[in-house]
Amino acid sequence: MKKIVLVLFVIAFSMSLTQAQAYKDGWAVGVNFVSPRLFGDVDAENLDFGGGLNLQKNLSEKTLFRVNLNYLMFTAKPTKFTNNTISLGWGVVYNLFPCEPIQPYFGAGASILYYTLKNAFNVKDKSYFGELSGDIFFGGLVNIGEDLFASVELGQHTVSTDKFDGTVAAQGGLFGGALDSYTTFNLGILYYFDAGTKVECDDMAGLSAKKESVDYNKIEDIVKKYAAAPSNVDYDKIEDIVKRHAGTPVKEKAASSNWVLVGVNFESGKASLSSEAYPVLVNAAQVLIANPDMKVEVQGHTDNIGSDSFNKKLSEQRAETVKRFLVAKGVNASRLSTVGVGSSNPVSDNKTAEGRALNRRIEFKVLGK
Repeated sequence: MKKIVLVLFVIAFSMSLTQAQAYKDGWAVGVNFVSPRLFGDVDAENLDFGGGLNLQKNLSEKTLFRVNLNYLMFTAKPTKFTNNTISLGWGVVYNLFPCEPIQPYFGAGASILYYTLKNAFNVKDKSYFGELSGDIFFGGLVNIGEDLFASVELGQHTVSTDKFDGTVAAQGGLFGGALDSYTTFNLGILYYFDAGTKVECDDMAGLSAKKESVDYNKIEDIVKKYAAAPSNVDYDKIEDIVKRHAGTPVKEKAASSNWVLVGVNFESGKASLSSEAYPVLVNAAQVLIANPDMKVEVQGHTDNIGSDSFNKKLSEQRAETVKRFLVAKGVNASRLSTVGVGSSNPVSDNKTAEGRALNRRIEFKVLGK
């Protein structure tokens, strides 16, 4: 029966896979259907029922901490034995492939148990509290919507007593010994109510391998080398490129309200300059040096991935990075102020990767002379 349920579940949700999503520091809540089964001294029923709730906090895109509260009902033949259990557990989970539509994981933890026995064999029928269980589990997440996942999990729980199954006898749990144990099969839904900082995942096959094959540090060293030698850089050509993409000449932009630095964009969640940004910023420094009375507010922008407070701080860091570069190229620091705008003023659609990349930008606001 469990195999049939599992197959149907995987087929149903595989048909609705969406783009992979991963989270660095988000909060999620989940609800689960649980089928538990005893392993001990009794002839347990094959299919029992229960349910649970869980709360989890991502410590990184691969590691998270979770707390779960479950109700479990165990039954056994032929005495019509029942064990009604409430477990409060906690554990650490490791997600193997957080940027895949199907994300396998495993983890370990512990639980404290409150359980009530009825029709026990040689144990008193009453409620017990304080027994512990050691828990190991593995499963998978299926991305089915924005911040929404389906989950499948199989767990093994070894209890710190031999009376959990209502019978004290020599035979023990699944791994032998005197202690009882039980397994759980879980089907559930997990929702990130606070996404925190999302990790950008691209579902194009082989993209990660292609990125790793490029030595960006070497490219950056080359750009720095030639940026330091103005005779080797065709600034007129750079300015022509900026004019063509920005739609108006650089100096006309400088004389108007805002001057968008085309080509000065950032990776998601980072404030470091890309290699493509160096020639553009060198050109911007030359324009500012040529206009010594011009004062500029450097504005940092982000996409909408992450919380407002995180994006505000990140955009401020980006503006400060650009200011430091310009000062190093000879622009007087007193002419430059910085501000972090966060994600409040997008220039493109944040629903696409290309749009988000354009929104992670720098603008100059000319304050006058």
